[in-house]
Amino acid sequence: MTGVRSMESSNNRTLLLIDCQKGFDDPKWGIRNNPNFEENTKSLIHQWRLENQNVVHVRHSSTEDGSPLQPDAPGFEYYDWAIPVSGEKEFVKNVNSGFIGTDLEAYLRESGRTHLVIAGLTTNHCVSTTVRMAGNLGFEVELVSDACATFPRKSPDGDMLDADLIHTAALASLHGEFCTVKTCSQILNNM
Repeated sequence: MTGVRSMESSNNRTLLLIDCQKGFDDPKWGIRNNPNFEENTKSLIHQWRLENQNVVHVRHSSTEDGSPLQPDAPGFEYYDWAIPVSGEKEFVKNVNSGFIGTDLEAYLRESGRTHLVIAGLTTNHCVSTTVRMAGNLGFEVELVSDACATFPRKSPDGDMLDADLIHTAALASLHGEFCTVKTCSQILNNM
């Protein structure tokens, strides 16, 4: 089992925010699950900043034609509540993982950051891929279940799968193997 260890200290945890971008409000995605995503993620950001802990932002720069996440599209912008403040690092990626094509791993290792708390969009794509790689790379990872969200997806046989089902299945496949899944309140109560 990789990426799952005893979470020794609540200090020195990095809050890693994945793709908190306006492009996910585009109707092309469908209706997102977890209506509390914004409030929970805002609570994490607020607490990390209040305690002067490390916050890192990863933003998706899509190379797909017509994507709302292309760098020249309005959807490339962060949600207003997720805009990095002075001193917070940002990494821009073109694929699902925040570690591929970026200096994220080098930054974390050079600054001695081994414990990641991950939140963002979408649970089954960029969040999942980044969590899997973080676990495989040996980072201690906590994934905040109610500070990430996703959208409905069509299965290979054409059935439309509910966003909550996709979200829950993604969390279940990550927990205990690549990370420890916790709620926002569990994370905040351990600060």
